[in-house]
Amino acid sequence: MNILVVYPYIPYPVDRGTYQRVFHLLRALAKDHSIDLIALSEKGERVEHRSVFESFCRKVVFVPFEHPPWPRLFPNRLLHSLPTTIRHWWLPQLADTISDMLDHNSYDLVHVCDIVMAQYFLDDHLDIPLSVDRSRVDLQFQQEQHSRMPGGIKSALLYREQEWKLRRFEHKVAKRSAVQVVCGPDDEEFIRAQVSSQMPVQVVTNGVDLEYFSPGIEDAPRDEAPTIIYCGAMDYMPNVDALRWYFGEIHPRLSEMVPGLQVLVVGKSPTEEVRAYGGLPGVIVTGGVPDVRPWYRRAWAQIVPLRIGGGTRLKIPESMAMGTPVISTTIGAQGLHLVHGMEILLADSPDMFAHYTERMLHDEILRRKIEERGMQTCRARFGWPGLGRQLSSYYSQHFQPPKNLHEHN
Repeated sequence: MNILVVYPYIPYPVDRGTYQRVFHLLRALAKDHSIDLIALSEKGERVEHRSVFESFCRKVVFVPFEHPPWPRLFPNRLLHSLPTTIRHWWLPQLADTISDMLDHNSYDLVHVCDIVMAQYFLDDHLDIPLSVDRSRVDLQFQQEQHSRMPGGIKSALLYREQEWKLRRFEHKVAKRSAVQVVCGPDDEEFIRAQVSSQMPVQVVTNGVDLEYFSPGIEDAPRDEAPTIIYCGAMDYMPNVDALRWYFGEIHPRLSEMVPGLQVLVVGKSPTEEVRAYGGLPGVIVTGGVPDVRPWYRRAWAQIVPLRIGGGTRLKIPESMAMGTPVISTTIGAQGLHLVHGMEILLADSPDMFAHYTERMLHDEILRRKIEERGMQTCRARFGWPGLGRQLSSYYSQHFQPPKNLHEHN
């Protein structure tokens, strides 16, 4: 098949969770199909990695851009039909590049990352099937995010305005989509209940690079003191909220239960709030690190105290692949189908989260069992090549043109 792929960023280096999903699925698709890639480059960044994509894509076009300023509340925001988070990604130069590619090439499918890129195909190019790969379901994410955000009447009204517009936009994208690809069954259930009961949905869970994330790569000893890690982009609101909940309601209890506890907060671009946790006894906030694997191997376990879903949740397969067992909230592990007490420990209240973390740290037999089962599960289910073949096979089954069609084009 000939597939046009449109991304809102250049997903390399793979230093964010969403980049990992996008990059590895793209490379897997390119093994079976001819891929032409259009990707946005904010302020011209990451363009030096063109050769990485040219090694497996037929054509690669990077479009430099800068986001327009956020619109004024009145009249620019309130009187416009689109949510500001979608309008923020409308770029005339990208629209022109897409049109030029479609004018000069024949495609069987357009694959875009997230609904911000779907807007370029809602009123134009309607003859080509559209697949939307979603690292999160925006409407679901916004609802969960709002439930954790403080604010007064003005904040509530602005949220309602944004939600109403986003819901309308989600419905419009669903009508245009030939399929939407989501990270887990929970995302599919939300779409079925609140967006579309008819639109095709394909679940492709998140995975892990098993060659890179392997305990043998970093065979360093665990820290002597009981140590837990939380890994992720530390300017991402759900991660900031997770740490706020952990340090506010869980950490004081856990510290009493586990003397000498060390906490590693590992991830790029920590906010001021996140950096401040580094002032607590036994807490290290690293900021960005060149290689996260040694930090995984130092820790006895990873905590994932997420309260806002809809994200990529790649930290869990990564940690499991490295042999670092995980304690998570239910929402943090959504879509991964991991069994509590066998492959992971799950807890949704501060008391239970502290309890299961203490058990993981003090019960070596339990910790070893979950460590081994986690690595087995990763090898069996979460390797990117297998997940990529799943998506590639779906595309071939549903969008494959007649065998001789391209011979006449």
